[in-house]
Amino acid sequence: MKTMVSDANSKISMPSSSHSKILTLPTILTLGRVAAIPLLVATFYMDGWQGTAITTTVFTAAAVTDWLDGFIARKMKLKSTFGAFLDPVADKLMVASTLVLLCTRPLKVALLGQAPWLLIIPSITIIGREITMSALREWAASQSSKLLEAVGVNNLGKWKTATQMIALTTLLATRDCSGGGAAILVYLGVVLLYIAAGLAIWSFVIYMTKISKVLLS
Repeated sequence: MKTMVSDANSKISMPSSSHSKILTLPTILTLGRVAAIPLLVATFYMDGWQGTAITTTVFTAAAVTDWLDGFIARKMKLKSTFGAFLDPVADKLMVASTLVLLCTRPLKVALLGQAPWLLIIPSITIIGREITMSALREWAASQSSKLLEAVGVNNLGKWKTATQMIALTTLLATRDCSGGGAAILVYLGVVLLYIAAGLAIWSFVIYMTKISKVLLS
């Protein structure tokens, strides 16, 4: 009788255990980044410095939690399959949304007002690279462990991510400014975005080179 009760209790507790593995603290932080995207979009189209401040704060908080959830997962050993899947998805959604938003509302500086395509080029490059890499990693995972290892995140990819985060934060913070030092910051943000796009292409070439070596070996 005691055995039956014990078995029943263990069966009842199993969903809770499974649930806790999915909703770990890092995963909750990642879900928070996804949930923040509608707020980012809504505040982006608000007029005045308040909208700019809120939008920049939301994006900066998302960038910080991107680092924080990984740190917590490693230190507290809270890594999960669902978290590993969701984390890059949340990052790509936040970055792609921000790039699209910036392209829909030209920055208030002379050069970009006359040539808004200057932002479109690196934006398409970065978004296109992220979509391609996602598909490539999914394909590699279905093929072999060697191919999956070949498309693992490298240091160049980390530099690309850091550069684009700084660039986007700068562009969001200065999007309603004009003239003087603010204009210089806008140009700096654009330059950093082009550097991020260049690193995106460079890292993609490295990934393809590694894949080619595995396939030809």
